[in-house]
Amino acid sequence: MSLRRGFIVFLLLSSLVSFSILLASVNEKTIETFLSADVRGLFVALLLVFMAWCCDAARLCAVALAASERITFRLGLVLTWLHYFGCAVTPMQTGGGPFQVYVLYRGNIPIGKGVAITLTRTLLTMFILGISVSGSVIFEPGFISENNLLAGFFSYVVLFVIISWILVVISFIRPRIIKRWAEILTLLFRRFGLLQTNSILKIIRRINTEIDNYNYNFRLFFNSGLNYFITGLLFSCLHLVFLFSVLPVLVWSMGLHVPYMQAFMAQSVFLFVLYFVPTPGASGFAEGGGAALFSLLMPWNIAGVMAVIWRFFTEYLAILMGSIVAVKILGWGLDKDFYGKEMNDLD
Repeated sequence: MSLRRGFIVFLLLSSLVSFSILLASVNEKTIETFLSADVRGLFVALLLVFMAWCCDAARLCAVALAASERITFRLGLVLTWLHYFGCAVTPMQTGGGPFQVYVLYRGNIPIGKGVAITLTRTLLTMFILGISVSGSVIFEPGFISENNLLAGFFSYVVLFVIISWILVVISFIRPRIIKRWAEILTLLFRRFGLLQTNSILKIIRRINTEIDNYNYNFRLFFNSGLNYFITGLLFSCLHLVFLFSVLPVLVWSMGLHVPYMQAFMAQSVFLFVLYFVPTPGASGFAEGGGAALFSLLMPWNIAGVMAVIWRFFTEYLAILMGSIVAVKILGWGLDKDFYGKEMNDLD
């Protein structure tokens, strides 16, 4: 899927679902509640989002230092916004990492090291989400058991956390297995005509080299770069705390009350599920699912609008910044295939 096409699909699905949610949920009581809201809450929410961006950028800087590389805080912000944009224009939110790897490669950071840095960023988020969900279950034991929707999301999260960490451990301890799987996938791509026969050996050699680089740099995180890795972990925690505090602040600004731990847990589970939605940037499902999930925390006439506003602060703003950065880096040729000419420069 081309970048431009993915972006159009994202905009259409998000707009249509958001409009449908507003039609189904807004009533006179909704309008009265929003008119009486404390506007200062919007500025606090905006500040929380900015702090979340800063923590995400600082995390990338720390993880890069753990891999014996140095990136500026400004580049960390650029990579953060690009990640949001890349996720928004690709199915299953798969484009964020490759965008970051491409920019790091242009900054003379090897692909294997770039993959290790960006993958570690994602794994830190997944690890903390798993911990926060588990901890929330301890502090709010009845919240999941009493809600079938949240219980289903929770089971989904647990399954993928286990699978993801099994794959990471295998790649760390037995990289040969990952190489073998990569070779099988490459041969399958050739069989389906997605790769040229005369380039197979070159591709396999390149993949094996980058897997070795990734494995070597991943080991650095737990040896000479351990202190920086722990710093990155702390920034990851702060990133999610700031991000997940946006919803309670928005709700409280309207004179309503939502238990912070319940809001934190609901967002933790939901954010993880969004990683595996097939639409670009989880568009459509994020808005609709968010409204359904938030209705467990607040009245339906508020939940629908809140889902759209929450999505605006936590996603749309960063995607807008990422689109500006992407145009500056890639130019206006966003109709190119995402794994086309621009990404082929990595070869």
